[in-house]
Amino acid sequence: MTERESARGPEQRKQDVLDHLEKDEDLWVSTASADGVPCMVPLSFVRDRDTLLLATRRTNPTAVNVTPSGQVRAALGHTRDVVLIEGTAEIVEGADLPTDSGDAFAEKLGWDPRGRPSWVYLRITPHTVKAWREVNELAGRELMHAGTWLV
Repeated sequence: MTERESARGPEQRKQDVLDHLEKDEDLWVSTASADGVPCMVPLSFVRDRDTLLLATRRTNPTAVNVTPSGQVRAALGHTRDVVLIEGTAEIVEGADLPTDSGDAFAEKLGWDPRGRPSWVYLRITPHTVKAWREVNELAGRELMHAGTWLV
């Protein structure tokens, strides 16, 4: 028999989400093409200006799928510690990226896509954030709604 951890309160869940966003280096990003074909890939990221900043080749389906709707889902953690983020992504050219944002990306991840014309940044603005570990945390799993933290 598996012993379950006690459910975390909303404040602890939010803090755990923020810890993931600061410490984790990769997340899963899901987009869909104009005709509904899903695409899910792992990408490296940094939390920057209350958004998530990622980089990918401009011809990869993830970047192509960002326009026109910009809708994305991103997931962190494993299946027993889920952070699910729904938001809007926009393409940012390396030349248009603020220097401190590019520096933060390069420092955290150890590589710098600026100056590589085949690469673009994706800036995801979260609208909804949910976090849960087990069934005992399903109630109250929504921590952000319409871009505002609920806790």
